[in-house]
Amino acid sequence: MQFRVALAVLVATTLARPSIGTAWADERTDTAVQTALDIGQTIGAATACPDIPRNRIKNLTERFNEAVKAFGPTKEMAVSIGGAFDQGMVFGGQAIAARQIRCDTASRDLLSWDTGTISLVPIVPTAPPPAQPRPAPPPVAAIADAAPVFATQAPVLLPPPPIAPQPVVQEPAAIANTQGVTDREIRFGMVAPFTGASKEVGRQMKLGIEVAFGAANATGGIHGRRLSLVAVDDGYDPARTDTAMKQLYETDRVFGFIGNVGTPTTAVALPYAMSRRALFFGAVTGTPLLRADPPDRYVFNYRASDAEETAAVVQYLVKIRRIKPDQIAVFAQQDGFGDAGFEGVATALRGVATASDPGTIPRFGYQRNTEDVDAAVTAFHQYQRLHNPNQIRAVVMVATYKAAAKFIERTRDKSPGLTYTNVSLVGSTALAKELGPKPTLGVIVTQVVPPIEGYSSVVLNYKAALEKHAPGEAPDYVSFEGFLQANLLIEGLRRTGPQLDTEK
Repeated sequence: MQFRVALAVLVATTLARPSIGTAWADERTDTAVQTALDIGQTIGAATACPDIPRNRIKNLTERFNEAVKAFGPTKEMAVSIGGAFDQGMVFGGQAIAARQIRCDTASRDLLSWDTGTISLVPIVPTAPPPAQPRPAPPPVAAIADAAPVFATQAPVLLPPPPIAPQPVVQEPAAIANTQGVTDREIRFGMVAPFTGASKEVGRQMKLGIEVAFGAANATGGIHGRRLSLVAVDDGYDPARTDTAMKQLYETDRVFGFIGNVGTPTTAVALPYAMSRRALFFGAVTGTPLLRADPPDRYVFNYRASDAEETAAVVQYLVKIRRIKPDQIAVFAQQDGFGDAGFEGVATALRGVATASDPGTIPRFGYQRNTEDVDAAVTAFHQYQRLHNPNQIRAVVMVATYKAAAKFIERTRDKSPGLTYTNVSLVGSTALAKELGPKPTLGVIVTQVVPPIEGYSSVVLNYKAALEKHAPGEAPDYVSFEGFLQANLLIEGLRRTGPQLDTEK
């Protein structure tokens, strides 16, 4: 029942739009929207159930498309019907993921449509009733009051499921007088490493964003506009970041930035974007710079901070693995990235051991953009010799994948049984490849996204989109993060409306 209430709130909000002419037209739209919402919910739920045959879903999708054509909607009706259908699909997938409905129920709902007639036309007299003035839309406060129910019950955070038909074609919106926005395109920029020691993280992030953009473009884009991404390589070198940002904003004329990679590079990119009031969305960094209080107006952050990730790791090592606080060391990059992670470890250790002092936590490091871990390895072995041979039992790593792999390879033979933990920015797939075929037992990577081995609707949607728009690419935690971040951006763009600008 609660699930249906959430849908009713959505319909009420969707229909709070200018009248399309007459009460008869309103009734036609309301009926069509509700039918589209119900069918979308059925298809979305069925798509999230792997045991339901895909041909049944395809059949209902095709029948719905035919019903829309027979209905002959006006442009405004078409927008409402298409939006309701998409929202219904999102809700259906979420309901399965949240176990609000079961797959056997979804199968029965699908069967009811298989055996029934799809009609978007209400039962009405042969002649339309006289035109009546439509009641004024509900006041903003009323919609705002209802919003928490909608947000709590079914937040629209998921991309469209893999079978996402577009029953109507939206007309391109009027040209907006905004940089990076035309009547056909919304252009975004990305600064990331595509060469050097962190290139795989940059490549995977770009891949995830482009897959999400491709899926959105395949269903008509955003208010008739296609999404595009222009990516520039800064090699994970802050000295190159400013030039890259200027190229994107001043030459390529992007609307905003999404998916920039790196903590030291963000320290350069963020002030540039803020000074131009440009959108800075979903950077791949755990730096405190993105977490101002109160929040910076143009900054939208998705991921957990480096300090939060390392603090969670310490809690796991101490509470679950029963490793003593003085048996935990840190291997970290010697810059703001490594400092943020180290501070998370120190803070967490102070919480579990009152005598813990950051000055007593052994820290080994290396220079950014290198794989030179010789000094760190030597210092680690010296520390072990000066103390008990097994004094250090766990190393919390805040590093890039090449440096992390080399440190693991050169220390684990002399310290068997050591546990190595890595923050998500390391790139788990890239790290595994660097470590090679040798067993990686004892190597842990924290993540800020759901497990890609799972069967949640968002994971299934990601894998379907990856297969369609980047065939041959394997699922990866970094590209999945890019996919999620891009879909959050896409939803924000949709809600902003056709007349797009940064302030909205």
